[in-house]
Amino acid sequence: MPTVISASMAPQTGAEPRSPGPVPHPAQGKTTEAGGGQPSGIYSAIISRNFPIIGVKEKTFEQLHKKCLEKKVLYLDPEFPPDETSLFYSQKFPIQFIWKRPPEICENPRFIIGGANRTDICQGDLGDCWFLAAIACLTLNEHLLFRVIPHDQSFTENYAGIFHFQFWRYGDWVDVVIDDCLPTYNNQLVFTKSNHRNEFWSALLEKAYAKLHGSYEALKGGNTTEAMEDFTGGVTEFFEIKDAPRDMYKIMKKAIERGSLMGCSIDTIVPVQYETRMACGLVKGHAYSVTGLEEALFKGEKVRLVRLRNPWGQVEWNGSWSDSWKDWSFVDKDEKARLQHQVTEDGEFWMSYDDFIYHFTKLEICNLTADALESDKLQTWTVSVNEGRWVRGCSAGGCRNFPDTFWTNPQYRLKLLEEDDDPDDSEVICSFLVALMQKNRRKDRKLGANLFTIGFAIYEVPKEMHGNKQHLQKDFFLYNASKARSKTYINMREVSQRFRLPPSEYVIVPSTYEPHQEGEFILRVFSEKRNLSEEVENTISVDRPVPRLNNTDQESEEQQQFRNIFKQIAGDDMEISADELKNVLNKVVNKHKDLKTRGFTLESCRSMIALMDTDGSGRLNLQEFHHLWKKIKAWQKIFKHYDTDQSGTINSYEMRNAVNDAGFHLNSQLYDIITMRYADKHMNIDFDSFICCFVRLEGMFRAFNAFDKDGDGIIKLNVLEGLSKKDLWGRRMQGTGCSSENLPVVYFLFPYPWLQLTMYA
Repeated sequence: MPTVISASMAPQTGAEPRSPGPVPHPAQGKTTEAGGGQPSGIYSAIISRNFPIIGVKEKTFEQLHKKCLEKKVLYLDPEFPPDETSLFYSQKFPIQFIWKRPPEICENPRFIIGGANRTDICQGDLGDCWFLAAIACLTLNEHLLFRVIPHDQSFTENYAGIFHFQFWRYGDWVDVVIDDCLPTYNNQLVFTKSNHRNEFWSALLEKAYAKLHGSYEALKGGNTTEAMEDFTGGVTEFFEIKDAPRDMYKIMKKAIERGSLMGCSIDTIVPVQYETRMACGLVKGHAYSVTGLEEALFKGEKVRLVRLRNPWGQVEWNGSWSDSWKDWSFVDKDEKARLQHQVTEDGEFWMSYDDFIYHFTKLEICNLTADALESDKLQTWTVSVNEGRWVRGCSAGGCRNFPDTFWTNPQYRLKLLEEDDDPDDSEVICSFLVALMQKNRRKDRKLGANLFTIGFAIYEVPKEMHGNKQHLQKDFFLYNASKARSKTYINMREVSQRFRLPPSEYVIVPSTYEPHQEGEFILRVFSEKRNLSEEVENTISVDRPVPRLNNTDQESEEQQQFRNIFKQIAGDDMEISADELKNVLNKVVNKHKDLKTRGFTLESCRSMIALMDTDGSGRLNLQEFHHLWKKIKAWQKIFKHYDTDQSGTINSYEMRNAVNDAGFHLNSQLYDIITMRYADKHMNIDFDSFICCFVRLEGMFRAFNAFDKDGDGIIKLNVLEGLSKKDLWGRRMQGTGCSSENLPVVYFLFPYPWLQLTMYA
């Protein structure tokens, strides 16, 4: 088995970190090219900044704005109202806020005064320094800034109390519309504000971001990279400064030149030290923006400098090269002008690079492309994205420390087809970057959600399995080590890392550290050359075994008992109703003490009759009953095989193999649905549920085949056919088209109301 892995906890700036738990001991994407045409499908990340908003009604803001002007009213956002529901979900602030519009706060309110810049951002009474540090970085790139903040907004011309901002969300750019009501106390803004009392772009941007996540409280505590990615669609790299490469300054310099966003912080594991000021003026557990890098002449020698900004708008470094440093008098006047030195308490300051790497512990760089910052040339990267989810009891298998379930995680095949174009590198190598991002955890905080500890592993697929898109099984991972993996499992929204591997076919397995943790994610793969990344999905099908002739003259004692019971219950008509079938099955099953069962329900027996009733009588004759019992016996054997602990139940993670052994080949969505439908709260499936699932699967395939007259795997139903075949489908179906690749999730199979909208697997 591969080496046991451990997890790391990522402290958040602006909030107390979660204490680490114990570390366990052994125990279809779309591909586009950056710089190419408009991306298709669900993906519109880095390369789409210049393209229209995807996935939203582009005219929503304009329509609302026009409507307000026509009615001569100010917009009031019904989705994010100016009341306590938009502020906090877990606590009440000790003071009463009053929501006011900017014209009610001051005279001559302005959206932006003299251009949006980093000095317009001052943190208020909310622990979102991570978000404000990202805004400060954003102001350094005007093109990106106006992508997020549409600049044709004001409090004068056509003012209607409505504003909008745009953010990248998991592959798409979304437009967030808000009103301009802001929380105040004593006529002062409570949260983010500008140095100019009558400038409001930063406060309104913060409100739009709060709406995106459900409340202002949801912004408390985080990592700067989250907001950086939401502003750009970029991909983030982390550097522990103590382990940083020797050319770290060069890497930072290139990042600034390429418009990348950078943030840094001083980590602390002691909660009481969060946002506490050190003697040198720096603040622990607090996010800073990196706003510039320069080299200055001092006493005849070049000194490397880093410019940082505290989003508080105050509290600065007081060491060498700080605003009030006594040795500025030895710096040439032209150098001072170039460095824009001035003694002002605005939160921005210079410090030497040596002091920077001595005091700071973490550097975050959000790259606008995936080009390596060590490289001197820009390249075109191929980008692919896959959306997926971990479902508890089915596809939330945890990391490699949990071999019994790790293999059930979603799997993504990666085909590296072409080597890099690097004449100086003799190796045949493909460079690529993998970024795994979990979705909506911040927005779901009010429901108790926290960031999962996530990571991924990459395995090479054996040559004999190339092109085979089947889900790799447990034994493969037991006897094959990973070729690469994320450096650590960590509780951050995104984990990313660069790799260099030979051209081949690989499988990427993203997972949470612990099993049974349910959530959604996107997996992005950036490569220098052409690649193909897609989720491993089985083709939906069913095995039809060739009937074998049996010696029907010899009956076992059990079969004789059944024949006698059948005669006793069936009566003169020699047919069994659903009620009678229920009695027969439960009498037999109750004799098997090794099966955990509550007995078959009447509804289950009706499903069995619908499956086996070939003459449409609604009852079973002896032959139909015998055929049903043979199936139940075969399924019982499979059940016992996977009931390894003889508990009378099987673990839901084993259902994938059990279903496959029974001849049903399903895709991930159907396995997820089976788990949600049949597993109990402990993720176990008892015998009754197991049999009911197989009966309904059999019925689903039989119903499909009944309509597939020409055997091409595609069916079309009109309304009359849907109504006349309701005994097969268990639900009236409007005219639709289905194929064996997209087998219908029939309502009678999985009776959940929301599945009525999910007709295809």
